[in-house]
Amino acid sequence: MAGFRHRAPALVDIAMVAHPSVTLLVDLSEGEGVVYETHGRHERGSVVVGLLPGDLRAAGWGVGECLQIRLEPVAAAALFGASTELSGTVVALEDVWGRDAGQAEDRLRAAASWDERFTIAVEILGRRLGAHLPVDPEVAYTWRRTLTSRGRVRVDGLADEVGWSRKRLWSRFRSQLGITPKRAAQLVRFDHAAHLLAAGHAAAGVATESGYVDQSHLHREVKTFAGLTPTALAVAPWLAIDDVAWPASSPTQRPTKGGERIPDLR
Repeated sequence: MAGFRHRAPALVDIAMVAHPSVTLLVDLSEGEGVVYETHGRHERGSVVVGLLPGDLRAAGWGVGECLQIRLEPVAAAALFGASTELSGTVVALEDVWGRDAGQAEDRLRAAASWDERFTIAVEILGRRLGAHLPVDPEVAYTWRRTLTSRGRVRVDGLADEVGWSRKRLWSRFRSQLGITPKRAAQLVRFDHAAHLLAAGHAAAGVATESGYVDQSHLHREVKTFAGLTPTALAVAPWLAIDDVAWPASSPTQRPTKGGERIPDLR
């Protein structure tokens, strides 16, 4: 998790880049709050962003604060239910948690410090983890193998590892996490490549290191996930924020203790 402050009384308009997590954004601003838009859908305030949201922008005006929590899809399924309904879109937190969403916002907004907010957030999430059935252990294993291999795995090989048929793994994975194992691997691979590009690595080298066939293959995948060229993605403001707020995602930085940062958006 990371806390964000926007102190300057000016417009914030930023394109978010796809990430292999389900993202919970708790708006702690006073007033109208941030607006999130994807595929013509608008949501204001606290939202849940599913996997592969597409062209997603966050926009707001004035001074504000936001708590961003990235959830492994396996954990998100336990918190929000099957991720299929969240995949590819953005949903108001109130639509998922009901009145509990407003109560969570009030507690976090009233906290005296960001450390207290982090503690409260952990407590709230921990209390809700048992609200839905967990995913199959085989699905959880497949996701984590995909993540640790940076997307360079074969679905057939993973099916053999968990003792399932390819068809069964494909079906259970998609119904519980919202995307297919192949798409998950592509997303994880793209995320690794995106952070290498943002760290200043040349596209040709990134393609080789990330497991793409060639630079053209990398270009097509970046265009699919981000709607940008590799050159444009390398300077995307969202990835620049990532480098500060989520140093564990950066190939060039070490994470801070707990992985928690509080960047200012000026």
